[in-house]
Amino acid sequence: MPATPSQVVTGLKNRLATITGLRTFSYQPSSLNPPVGFPVINRIEYHGAMRGGLVIYDCTVYVIVGRYTDDRAFDMADDYLAYSGAKSIRAAIEGDESLGGFTQSLTVASSANISAVNVADQDFLQVALQVTVNG
Repeated sequence: MPATPSQVVTGLKNRLATITGLRTFSYQPSSLNPPVGFPVINRIEYHGAMRGGLVIYDCTVYVIVGRYTDDRAFDMADDYLAYSGAKSIRAAIEGDESLGGFTQSLTVASSANISAVNVADQDFLQVALQVTVNG
């Protein structure tokens, strides 16, 4: 049985929670206290195999690091975007490719967007990583 969307989102959130100091959510929080991380499902492909045997989730994991004008936010982004290390988003997510036993595999494909995001009239540094989950 393929993973449900909520199992995928919860699994990604739980993997992000393994990064010390990162506040994690299953959705974008209404107010920010960075650093925060949350996943978003962009697209679901239902027919990866016969009879729904492989459902593929295209996801983006967002981490809002800190205020855009704060140099420390850019230093933190280096740690979050690193291939490995205690704060590496890639390493944290790929640390359990089954997301707690609900999925077959996953890949953190790339960092798609390192940019400013405006929330409540404040600019924050945001990093976004593309994740493919084979449910």
